[in-house]
Amino acid sequence: MDNEELVLLAGATGYLGTYIAKELSERSMKTKIIARNTKKAMQFANNNTTVINAEITNTNTLKGLFEGITTVISTVGITRQKDGLTYMDVDYQANKNLLEEAKKAGVKKFIYVSVLNGKQHRNLKIIEAKEAFVDELIASGINYSIIRPNGFFSDMKDFLDMAKKGKVYLFGSGKKKINPIHGKDLAIACVDSINVSNEEINIGGPDILTQNEVAELALLASGKPINIIHIPHWIRKSILKILRTFTSSKTYGPLEFFLTLMAEDAIAPRYGSHRLVTFFQNEIDVLKK
Repeated sequence: MDNEELVLLAGATGYLGTYIAKELSERSMKTKIIARNTKKAMQFANNNTTVINAEITNTNTLKGLFEGITTVISTVGITRQKDGLTYMDVDYQANKNLLEEAKKAGVKKFIYVSVLNGKQHRNLKIIEAKEAFVDELIASGINYSIIRPNGFFSDMKDFLDMAKKGKVYLFGSGKKKINPIHGKDLAIACVDSINVSNEEINIGGPDILTQNEVAELALLASGKPINIIHIPHWIRKSILKILRTFTSSKTYGPLEFFLTLMAEDAIAPRYGSHRLVTFFQNEIDVLKK
């Protein structure tokens, strides 16, 4: 890795961003972290890492921050709309603000984290905004890496939350497969991609599991008997239709995303060493302390 690298990281206080901040620090890479909540981000400050207060939805707060930056890494996005901001305000426009400042400053590389199969799911509100930014990034002329994970271990906590109550609910047969990835492994791939040119990287974890198997792991970690309830897909489709008809995108956005992707395989090239079974057990152990 070039010792002259100066990385600007946006989104450091989120699940993945936290691991990327730690990975950059472990590699002793000079880093600027921009955050709205600097108090939360100060945990990453050290000799190589500076934390700067900025509001990425407000371009005035970004001016001058990109001087000398060679690489921008953005994990910026919202799962649930809040503070009156929409997916297009954050996942698209805020990232576009970063990209515009990067272009002005002559930044060499821009790394952005989207989602696996995003191009096929532009009809979903969350993904529509992410892929609109992907289009901007590809057209920008800046060397890019677009990282496309198929799901984080943190997303799998939904299975664990159900398991702790003794039942896991799945749509359909539960035979759809996924290989989610731990934030630590994904962070390594993101930082490594600094040396990659104009690529979209599909990535998942080492274990390809059916939803039934994920549910079983969650129940076993919780010390519960195997109790999986399978709900017919027609009910899932009905819920989707009702949500889209009678609620705003603020309400149905994350549910639409979840209900759609639960109905299909999400298998990506295997990467990393962290196992879901260990993650579940660690989560349970933390609760016991």
